[in-house]
Order: sequence, then structure tokens, then C-alpha cells
Amino acid sequence: MIQVENLTKRYGSFEAIRDISFEVEKGEVVGFLGPNGAGKSTTMRILCGCIGATSGRAVIGGKGVLEYPREVKQKIGYLPETPPLYPAMTVQDYIAFAAKIKNVADPKKATAEVIERVGLSEVAHRIIDHLSKGYRQRVGLAQALVHQPDVLVLDEPTSGLDPAQRKEIRDLLIELAAGDRTVILSTHVLGEIEAVCERVVIIERGRVITQDSIANLRGANTQVRLEVARPGADVTAALSSVDGVVSVTAEAGGVYVVAATGDRREKLAAAAVPAGLLAMGQAEQLEDIYLRLTQGDSQ
Repeated sequence: MIQVENLTKRYGSFEAIRDISFEVEKGEVVGFLGPNGAGKSTTMRILCGCIGATSGRAVIGGKGVLEYPREVKQKIGYLPETPPLYPAMTVQDYIAFAAKIKNVADPKKATAEVIERVGLSEVAHRIIDHLSKGYRQRVGLAQALVHQPDVLVLDEPTSGLDPAQRKEIRDLLIELAAGDRTVILSTHVLGEIEAVCERVVIIERGRVITQDSIANLRGANTQVRLEVARPGADVTAALSSVDGVVSVTAEAGGVYVVAATGDRREKLAAAAVPAGLLAMGQAEQLEDIYLRLTQGDSQ
């Protein structure tokens, strides 16, 4: 659905991105990660036809963004970090306006449907400027969805929100990810990426440093961290006996780090219960992987 081929963007002598290439299949939900200034927003703006590339090519649904700008924009819903809202309009009027300029066949029907879908019914007749930031983010998401695009590009959709508001938007993203829409999601909240994405593209200083599934980035051996109330040699033996376990490392405080092929958490939990299982989780989270990759980059 999305092909990015050797994309470069220069501002004078400064290269915002250089020779970026990646693909996103139809129906795939991909996390687009990188430190501030890495080139994420630049790449997303090029994909959406907001700015042009210095060289390279972006293709959406088989059509080049540069060659077929109108056709491509009809396929894309874009939510930038700061939603493009008109604060003096009501929610309903703004979304209807967005539907009309996007050539939706039945703007009234599309507006009603998207208002219901993103949970804006209670504030549909309120002035946008009077809404909380969480609701304004929902309005921005509604304008991105009102024309039912094949591709959704989200740039920091939960930026500046409190934990409750982030959860609301994350729940919406999980719902969207369950369909057949292609989604690129950029955020610094890596828990959101783990919740909705199976694959990530990570860029650093304007270039792609890795692109792979989260499972593959964690490695062939999945590491699980367990904490038990009654540690001992019998716990190590019980954990080691679980099918697929490669190694068991005992640490201080009743903590065990287990490397295993595939997901063995259910069997590991059962083995640890007699010793008083207190906690269990992945030993290496996406945040650990991200920091390892970006901080280890020498370019």
C-alpha cells in the first residue's frame, strides 16, 4: 500500500531525511519511531503531499504522491501533531466542512457516522475552542477519518494529553488497527506502539536504522522476568524444565530472567506459582530496544 523509495529532503545544506526506504502492506499497522528531529514528521508530510521531496519517491496505493496528488490525498487521512482545527466552529460543522472539501458523497451522513465512531456525540454542538485537548484530538482524528481513507497517518496523536485522555485515544487506535486500514503511527509513548503495532520503522538523524517486527527485534529468544516469594534451586530447576526454555538466570531478590523460544509465559507462570509468583513480564520492552538501537547509533 505504501512504498517509500530513497526519499531525501534537504533544506539548503541541511538534510532532514536521507535515502529513506520502507514499505507498509495493506492492512498493516506500523510504528514510526525516532528521537526528536530524526525526520519523522518530514517523512509523514511528504507521504501526505504536504511538502515535496528533494529526491526519491513516495507511492500510495500504486500512485506516486508527486504525480497524482489529488488521487493520493483522497486515499489518506492525516492527523498532524497539532490538529488543523477551526476553533470558532462547532464540532459538527467543522467535520461536515472537512467532509465537503474532501468530496465525500454524503457529508451529513459521513459526519454523523464519524462523530459516533470517535465518541464525539456529547460535544457535537459545542464550539471547538471550548473543548478539552483530549476532545480536540478526537475532532482532529474525526476529520482524518471522515472520508474513510485507505491509509491513516498519525503524528503524535496523544501529544500533551493526560493519562486518561491518552487511554481514550489509544483505545480508538486499537479499534482502528483491528480493521483493514493501513496505519502509520508516530509517537513517543512506546506502550501505544506495543498495543497496536506488530512492526516498527526506526529512524535516527534522517535515515532508517532498522525496520522489523517487534518480536524479531526482541530476538529469537524471548526473555521473561519473574519474581517469586521463595527463591531457590528448585525454582531454577522448575523453570528450566519448561519446554522451549534456553536459559534461566537467578538474580537478587527472588528475580529470575528466563530466555525461551517463543511465548512460554503461561507455562513459566505455572512452574513459578508453587514458589509464590509475585510478578512476571517481558524482560526487554520496546523502550529498551528503542534506546539500545538509537543510543548505539554512531552516525
